[in-house]
Amino acid sequence: MPMRSFAAVFAISACAAGLAAGVAGCRSLPPSKPASQWTLQEARGAQVFQRDCARCHYPTTTAGLHGPGLQALTKQQAMPSGAPPTDERLADTILHGHGTMPATQINDNDLRDLIVYLHTL
Repeated sequence: MPMRSFAAVFAISACAAGLAAGVAGCRSLPPSKPASQWTLQEARGAQVFQRDCARCHYPTTTAGLHGPGLQALTKQQAMPSGAPPTDERLADTILHGHGTMPATQINDNDLRDLIVYLHTL
């Protein structure tokens, strides 16, 4: 009987610890800027995103498609790669790829618009 109660206490403790870790890991991300409030440059960046990025990335969720979801990408301390999400790092990742993400052929104006749009997510 003592072994059975030890197992029950251990199971309850493990579940409580798992629940606490899960809740601590669930942090709400800031919402994306509504499209109705986008500047012209942000709207152009959204078009670039739809053309070049949407087949692999969801913009308004962290759920992955073929690549990670990008909600609040620029508002977090690190991108999925672990690097800080600076505009320079974003541009480098877009232009040169990273891991399984291929390089993207994009002109300078579209790249600037895309990065401005990423800040709205």
